[in-house]
Amino acid sequence: MAMDLSKLQPPKGRVRSKKRVGRGQGSGHGKTAGRGHKGAKSRSGFKRKRGFEGGQMPLHRRLPKRGFHNPFRVDYDVVNLDTLTERFESGTEVTLDLLRERGLIRGGKRRVKVLARGEVTKAFTVHAHRFSGKAAQKIEASGGRAVLLESSPRTATES
Repeated sequence: MAMDLSKLQPPKGRVRSKKRVGRGQGSGHGKTAGRGHKGAKSRSGFKRKRGFEGGQMPLHRRLPKRGFHNPFRVDYDVVNLDTLTERFESGTEVTLDLLRERGLIRGGKRRVKVLARGEVTKAFTVHAHRFSGKAAQKIEASGGRAVLLESSPRTATES
């Protein structure tokens, strides 16, 4: 016997009409309409606050505050000279886009600092926001150039 989709029905007792509250004493759900007496939950428009725990001191207020968050902190992605030496050929112009493309730094508006770990055996031009003193010396000594990028001007919240 083939199934006829036009004759599908939910099981008996599955479908009920919506409970109509606040429609008189005869309905069994009149007067307070199942909301009990008084209190915030009995009022229309009541919305429980985020993190509300029934009057108990909420978790975000029970936990102690710790430390200090500096809103002016500037984060740098760090790249070491040994990494640049093994990943790039001599004479390469190492830009932020190239570093991002090779997966050496993350995307976004983060700044880049070059540190002096390792030796430089190739001459290349490196563009970065900061160089450690030794890193700049090593790059220059190998015949390359350390080009300092201008940091973006500080916004009102940063200064």
